[in-house]
Amino acid sequence: MSNWWQTGIVYQIYPRSFQDSNGDGVGDLPGIERRLGYLRELGVDAIWISPIYPSPMADFGYDVSDYTDIHPLFGTMADMDRLIAAAHDHNLKLILDFVPNHTSNEHPWFLESRSSRDNPKRDWYIWRDPAPDGGPPNNWLARFDGKSAWEWDAPTEQYYLHSFLAEQPDVNWRNPELRAAMLNVLRFWFDKGVDGFRIDVSYRSMKDAQFRDNPPNPNWREGMDPFKRVIERYTRNTPDIEHFNRWLREVSDEYDDRVLIGEINLPPHELVAHYGRSLDGLHLPFNFNLIYTPWEATAVRQLIETYEGVLPQGAWPNWVLGNHDQHRIASRVGADQARVAMLLLLTLRGTPTMYYGDELGMLDGEIPPEMVQDPWEKKVPGLGLGRDPERTPMPWTDAPNAGFCPPEATPWLPLNAEADTVNVASQRSDPDSMLIFTEKLIQLRRETAALNQGSYRSLPAPDGVLAFARQHGAQIRWVVLNLTGAAKSWTLPEASGATAVLLTTESTLPALTATTLQLRPNEGIILAIA
Repeated sequence: MSNWWQTGIVYQIYPRSFQDSNGDGVGDLPGIERRLGYLRELGVDAIWISPIYPSPMADFGYDVSDYTDIHPLFGTMADMDRLIAAAHDHNLKLILDFVPNHTSNEHPWFLESRSSRDNPKRDWYIWRDPAPDGGPPNNWLARFDGKSAWEWDAPTEQYYLHSFLAEQPDVNWRNPELRAAMLNVLRFWFDKGVDGFRIDVSYRSMKDAQFRDNPPNPNWREGMDPFKRVIERYTRNTPDIEHFNRWLREVSDEYDDRVLIGEINLPPHELVAHYGRSLDGLHLPFNFNLIYTPWEATAVRQLIETYEGVLPQGAWPNWVLGNHDQHRIASRVGADQARVAMLLLLTLRGTPTMYYGDELGMLDGEIPPEMVQDPWEKKVPGLGLGRDPERTPMPWTDAPNAGFCPPEATPWLPLNAEADTVNVASQRSDPDSMLIFTEKLIQLRRETAALNQGSYRSLPAPDGVLAFARQHGAQIRWVVLNLTGAAKSWTLPEASGATAVLLTTESTLPALTATTLQLRPNEGIILAIA
């Protein structure tokens, strides 16, 4: 297997929160460069950096006003050039975020498009006449507040589409000039040496050409997310999304050894279509399903088997347990299960994506109401949709501001309350810490072909236990995970000869006989089978 993105581990950096280098309380590109040695020691293979482009920051960079420059908050283009080179010097690949569904309403393209109905760039965005009653053209809803996705523009007397904030107008990928301009953005960064892109909400980039109403959701009730009042039949994952995927893939294929990762929040049978009918779509359509699956052994096993069963021949799987839009793993499954979750993520077949800080077992932060930054929480307060808790700064030391920024600076979001103990320096000096465990796990994965490229097979296990085999040639590893807080006894499923414990989430080895493994509460184990 020759592709780095198949055997490697991707590590997501939310740049605002990783390392501040200039004392303004916001992480930046020089800060990331400063921490490349840490990432190399951790053992990851690629870093994915959330948007660092010029932006009014209505959605913290996911409203881009210039795709081929750097926001001064994060540094300069010279800083980016140095970061790309330094990452490669550390044998790290660098992946950028590409935001193709929409731009900022301050992007020059949109300012031209909005200037008049006959402007050459008018069709670069999605404009429609009012409905007969003068209202929005259809019932499509915006993601952040569940209100109409159409914004009235009085000077030109039409509505424009915004799937998210009104400050994020959707672009029209059916327009060949817009499409060419967007694809040239990819070429710009590939030419600079970027190794791939994570494609923001890629499955929403093509909309129904007939602009049909989405059907109402019969299960929606007051008090639920207002966006879910309708079923998104015509605003995401439309049949012609395969064209979008191929357009991007054709550009990627102009370069050697690049990867395209799509943000696609769909169930497995729909997700896998994004690989393309001839694997000519996205290399890795992100598989988020583990995030939403109940943390229970039977449910997790069923998900894995379903996903493995629908993958196209030759398609490479991938797994995600956390990102900048989801509550942290340790907060979702409980701190006692954080190591088990990490062990699962890094031993399943396929490419894992880690989220910064999860190697420390970071929990969601507590954000006082007056410090809320996320526009989602501001638009729909009280439903717990805000994403600030999982975006708090990375804790490096037990110093004031945890080494993220100088003591006299004010971090853009407050540090977690436990940052004085849950930080890199403290865990580096503790051989039983989550960080040291994660480093050992990554090293074991790197040196074990069965784990980084082998096949997957479920193994029999009692209630509450997930067990599976990974095999490459004659090399076999068993992974056994106790997803409960009670002790469990696991009977080895077959005559195996000698077995050895290679890694446990605990500080001491478990009880293992020729036929039985005694699992402690919240314990995960990797066994070598002779």
